[in-house]
Amino acid sequence: MRGRTRKAEESEVDLTPMLDIVFILLIFFIVTATFIKENAIDLTPPPPAPPDQPVNPVPTILIRITEDSMVRVDGRLSDIGSVRAAIERRIAEDPESAVLVQAHPLARNSLVIMIVDQARSAGVEGVGFTVDATE
Repeated sequence: MRGRTRKAEESEVDLTPMLDIVFILLIFFIVTATFIKENAIDLTPPPPAPPDQPVNPVPTILIRITEDSMVRVDGRLSDIGSVRAAIERRIAEDPESAVLVQAHPLARNSLVIMIVDQARSAGVEGVGFTVDATE
């Protein structure tokens, strides 16, 4: 009988099922993790111009958004529907014009995005952003 009790004392826990579960969970989390490249607005500034070359300023279409959602295109009061027409008119006059959106910190973000969409639908590729410092 002593032999039987010794075998019962020498029993070990089999860790193989636990390792299988750990590897299955690892594979599950790797497979379910989604790596999607999101499209976003590129906010990287352009490289500085070399100091030996003269800087020629690009004509700018300034779109200012106030804190109470008033939109001004080059100083003229405008609504969201006529922003695209105003940009197209300025681009027709000077095709090298750039668009600069100057938004108040309390302005609605949705309005800023709608104006950027209007500028891009008017054919402007580069749209710059700045914050209105006058509060």
